[in-house]
Amino acid sequence: MKRLVARVKPGMARSIRHNNPGFHPGYVLLTALLAGCAMGPDYQRPAIETPAQFRLDTTTAAAQSFGDLGWWDVYRDPVLATLVASAVKNNLDVRIAVERVEQARASLGATGYQLLPQISVGGTTGKQRVSAYETTASDRTFNSSSVSAALAWELDFWGRIRRTREAARAELLSSQAARETVLVTLVGSVASQYFTLLALDEQLQITRATVDSRKSFLDLTQAQFDRGTVSGLDVNTAQAQLATAQANVPLLEKQIAQTENGLSLLLGGNPNAIARSPREVGLAPIAPDLPAGLPSTLLERRPDLREAEQSLVAANAQVGIAKAALFPTISLSADYGSLSPKMSNLFTSAAENWSVGVNLLQPLLDADRNRYQVDYADAGRRAALLNYEKTVRTAFREVADALVTRQKSAEYEAAQSALVTAQNNAHEIALARYKVGYSSYFDVINADRDLFTAKLALSQARLDTLNASVQLYQALGGGWRSQTQ
Repeated sequence: MKRLVARVKPGMARSIRHNNPGFHPGYVLLTALLAGCAMGPDYQRPAIETPAQFRLDTTTAAAQSFGDLGWWDVYRDPVLATLVASAVKNNLDVRIAVERVEQARASLGATGYQLLPQISVGGTTGKQRVSAYETTASDRTFNSSSVSAALAWELDFWGRIRRTREAARAELLSSQAARETVLVTLVGSVASQYFTLLALDEQLQITRATVDSRKSFLDLTQAQFDRGTVSGLDVNTAQAQLATAQANVPLLEKQIAQTENGLSLLLGGNPNAIARSPREVGLAPIAPDLPAGLPSTLLERRPDLREAEQSLVAANAQVGIAKAALFPTISLSADYGSLSPKMSNLFTSAAENWSVGVNLLQPLLDADRNRYQVDYADAGRRAALLNYEKTVRTAFREVADALVTRQKSAEYEAAQSALVTAQNNAHEIALARYKVGYSSYFDVINADRDLFTAKLALSQARLDTLNASVQLYQALGGGWRSQTQ
């Protein structure tokens, strides 16, 4: 990169005007005008075709979207709201992302100063003794003192600094969007883990209730065996059914503990129990209406899309930086200072010294390398453009997948709920008939096993429906905005 550098020191403007009649303030204006050009293409958002409506979206297309809601409006559960707020504040991934934003902000601030004059001052004083072979003077010891002030100014003739600042600004915006992406994922993960805990609690409750009912049925079967009305096979079968339910308890308790540990990590803490009120997972509140909104608004709402676009902006600016390197460095330098063997004479006019010069530098061996750098930057810009388009297409696919998952999960939950109702009726009838001798023992066993399986499946179906809503919320880019209530 060839740079245009101006060095002007305090008092230098006065000295140049007095000693150089050709100097005129209009040169400054001319320099500013010359600095107005910038190499490389100016960024324009690429035109990407967006569908009029998301595939499989059964709601009326509207500008308002489920993803526009804050998480406190979506997950209207006091316990979950507390968990999410704690995670947003303490999660380590979020805190890391925040520090990366601060890094990018500092980098942008540093590039801004490259456009401003750089001021430096210096001073030296000392004593020197020279070799007798270098001088015939009897006194070979010399004193020397000097002071100087410098002002260095790089005129951004080819726009290198402005393109660098443009890239730094894009990196800052990209890091901010990356932080929001972390928040979107975090809110969804906390909600999903919390709903999983509710489902596991419900399944554990179902299992313990089944254990109690099977214990009662085992007692009934043992009493009938003692009276000689049933065989030992019936007793052993009842014991096996009870053991099957009992074996499910520690497995669920293990999953609950592991889920609590994972949720604790999301909250930025050590593994610990998560306080919550027992409830059926199907009763967990969530916004009932799930409109996807217009696909075109997704480009602004989803932070990962904005992150990909800002990466494209930065790559576009790198092309301008590389092209500016093809042009020569033009340096305007001026130095002003004072040099004297005695401190008392340091600030006299006799000790004054200054210099002004203009340099032009065009390295020959670097020319081909710089052209390759332009090709490299241009290829990077094209890759960033393709990555942006891929990210957009992937986002549309994720929303479509989430929509169909939400729809079919709800349908499956409804069917599973009907199955539980039917199995519960069948179990009650089989047990009542068994007690009066109209049904076989195995009718009761089969009905009890099918009911237990159906209840667990219904609990899982409810969880899947809730998680599908979480998936849709994430796919639409919701959950990252600050709470304003």
